[in-house]
Amino acid sequence: MPDVPQLDGVRHSWVRAGDDLMLHVAAAGPEDAPPVVLLHGWPQHWWCWRHVIPPLARDHRVLAVDLRGCGWSDVPASGYDKEQLAADVVGVLDTLGVERTRLVGHDWGGWVAGLLAQRHPERVTDLLLVSILPPFLPVHVPPRQAWRFGYQPLVAAPVLGPLLVRGVAARRDGSFAEVLRQRRYARASSLLYRTFLVRELAQSRAGAHRGGPAVPWRLLLGGADPVIRPEFLLRGRQATTVLPGAGHFLPEEAPEAVLAALAAPR
Repeated sequence: MPDVPQLDGVRHSWVRAGDDLMLHVAAAGPEDAPPVVLLHGWPQHWWCWRHVIPPLARDHRVLAVDLRGCGWSDVPASGYDKEQLAADVVGVLDTLGVERTRLVGHDWGGWVAGLLAQRHPERVTDLLLVSILPPFLPVHVPPRQAWRFGYQPLVAAPVLGPLLVRGVAARRDGSFAEVLRQRRYARASSLLYRTFLVRELAQSRAGAHRGGPAVPWRLLLGGADPVIRPEFLLRGRQATTVLPGAGHFLPEEAPEAVLAALAAPR
């Protein structure tokens, strides 16, 4: 397993999130400052926030959590449904004694953050979702656009999915790829998508997450995102900012826009 990448001012710890689950947390900023929790997407981990953490830590207690099966967190054999991932994050808050927090999520981390804010609004002061179609908003993907999500069944496939993830990671550099070369982390990636396609997608379409969270929320999308297209949204555009020319990985491509969204009036 590769070493955790280091960033000035960041403290690393492993925090209990359940009876048998420990999650890696990269923390920065004063411990008595208002907290903000950062949740990464796939195929990444806490390091995707490296450009956001230092300026945010000037006046926040920053907690960048590696979700189960990602980064340097535990990799259990099951529990990759997004409700469980949200419950894991609540477990981290409980262990750290954080009663309420600002919450930011990118990609799958945004889906998890949206569920957490819906299920536990008393734990969230405000919510920023990045590069994700929120679980609580109705969307429509025209059939001619379905190809954008064609990678998901491949990643989700038993046996083939983990092999594909490891094979692609073997041809890449950097800490994201290094983690995914590990067999158990590649399997966790496959389960993340398999759980969604086999069960959660139908639940979402049936309205399982209908109704926005009872906290202020905003959505940040890239105008050139190859997968998450702003035009798929049927509602929520008044709370959505689209960055022209920006792609999917906004915490790295446009960290200043993420910080500006957090600084905007709630």
